[in-house]
Amino acid sequence: MGFLDGLLGNAAKIDPAKIQQEFAPILAPGESVQHAYQLIRDYFVFTDKRFVLVDKQGLTGSKVEYHSIPYKSITHFSVETAGTFDLDAELKIWISGTEAPIQKQFNKKLSIYEVQAVLASYVLR
Repeated sequence: MGFLDGLLGNAAKIDPAKIQQEFAPILAPGESVQHAYQLIRDYFVFTDKRFVLVDKQGLTGSKVEYHSIPYKSITHFSVETAGTFDLDAELKIWISGTEAPIQKQFNKKLSIYEVQAVLASYVLR
C-alpha cells in the first residue's frame, strides 16, 4: 500500500519512523509512534501514550488539526463493516465526557479489522 492507495480512498500503512520525525514537535518527551495509517490526507496515529487523529484542512493541507485522545479516555468504539450496497466501513470512537462519537469512514477495500485490532490493543490494556 502506498500513496496511490491513499488517493483511491484506501488506508495506507505508513512507516512509524517517518511519522515520528514529522510529529516530533507535538510528541511528548519519550513518546514514540507505534502505528500509522493515512486516508487520503488525514492520518490515524497510534503512539505508546495516545491516539492522534490528524485532519489536514484546506486546499493545500497546510492547516492541520491534531486531535489527541488518551487511550484511557476512550470509553468504547465500534466498527461497521461495508455491506453489499454500502461501500464504506465506519469507525466510531466514544470519548468520556462527550455524547457523540468521533466517526471516520473508510473505503471498503480497507482492512478495518486491522485498525480495530490496533485500537483494541491500546484501549484494552
